Amino acid sequence: MGFEQLAELRDRLRAEKEQAKSDSSKHPKRKSSPQAKPRDYDPAVEAIWRLQKHFPQAFPVNPAPKVPLKEGVLKDAEQHLELLGLTIEQLKLGIATWCRGTRYWACMVENATRLDLSGQPAGTVTAAQALHAKRQASKQRGQDRRKREKLKPTTPATDVSASDQATV
Repeated sequence: MGFEQLAELRDRLRAEKEQAKSDSSKHPKRKSSPQAKPRDYDPAVEAIWRLQKHFPQAFPVNPAPKVPLKEGVLKDAEQHLELLGLTIEQLKLGIATWCRGTRYWACMVENATRLDLSGQPAGTVTAAQALHAKRQASKQRGQDRRKREKLKPTTPATDVSASDQATV
C-alpha cells in the first residue's frame, strides 16, 4: 500500500469513527431493566480480589504461581479488615478458597519459604505439610476425574452378543 492509500484509509476510518460517535450520542445506551438478571456475586472471589490488590506478594495474580502463606496469615489479615473493606467471614472464606486449590497445593513443597502479607519470609513448609498438600491434590484430581466420567455421554454398545448374531 502506498502512502496515499494509507492516508485515505486513515481518513475514512476517522470519518466512520466520528459517525459512530455522533450516532451513539443521538441514541444513548439502553440501561438494564430491573428485571434483568444480575451477575452472580461470589464473596470468595471478591475477597481474593481485594487481597490480591492490597497484598500482591502473598496473593499473586494468575498465571504467576501461588506461594505458601505464613501459618496464621488469617490473624495477620484480620488486622487489615477496614483497609480491605471485608467482614471477618468474607476474609475467612477468601483465604480458605485461596488455600484450597490445586495451584496452592502445587506450591506446598518441602522446605518452600512461606510468606507473610508483605511478601517477607515467615517460615518453611514441613515434610508433613507437603505430604498433606500432595494428598489433597491427588484427592482433588480423583474427584475431578469421577465428575468428568459422570458427565461423559454414554454411547450405545456396538458389541453384538453371540445369541444376537445367530438370529441375524
